[in-house]
Amino acid sequence: MSVLSVALTAAVGALAGAAARPVVFARSVPAPASARRDCPRCGSAVLGRQLPVLPVSGRCPGCAQVIGPRVLVPEAVAAIAFAAIAVGGASGWFAAAQYWVAACGVALALIDLAVQRLPDVLTLPACGGTLLLLTAAALAGEPGSLGRAAAAASALTAAFLLMAFTGAMGLGDVKLAPAIGALLGWISWTSLFWGTAAGFFVGAATEVARLALGRTRRTHVSFGPYMVIGALAVSVATA
Repeated sequence: MSVLSVALTAAVGALAGAAARPVVFARSVPAPASARRDCPRCGSAVLGRQLPVLPVSGRCPGCAQVIGPRVLVPEAVAAIAFAAIAVGGASGWFAAAQYWVAACGVALALIDLAVQRLPDVLTLPACGGTLLLLTAAALAGEPGSLGRAAAAASALTAAFLLMAFTGAMGLGDVKLAPAIGALLGWISWTSLFWGTAAGFFVGAATEVARLALGRTRRTHVSFGPYMVIGALAVSVATA
């Protein structure tokens, strides 16, 4: 793919990140709350009823308090993810599934890092959209297996659900698992294994790095970002 095509794809990713910004603000609330529209500090209305937008500065227009993602963080992360997918060279409906997981994953990752939860309003569309796009890929005759994707989604979800019963995994991670499993399973069972393993490896490496820098050990790790990173990295490398 040409440099121009990658640059244009990155620009589309930046727009996806900008669209994710108000979602991240609205859904970055601890349970049992589901969403917010006002500044938690001064109570000023932040997200309009008709056009839910959030300033790129990530600050409340009323009190200037930081209330959302840092400046350009979602835009930059989404742009990098989209560019990496473009460089990977996938095309057609499968590539659309990769971009969909990336777009949903950016919002989910930032919310998980902020409040350690993966809201249903994002995990369910992530799963449904991925399966729908892979179904379109199968109908278009693209290389891959829809049956294997469905089986992989079920297998990974079951494995994560077992871990959730032991307290090693959150239910939000379980609800994101079908999207991750389907995306990797479409390619091969080997990709499913390595994509899942990559998420655990990146998560473990990040925690070790945090401890090496003198950070306090966390009792609960936000695993959603690592799931998305591992799945996209392996899907790009092996597709």
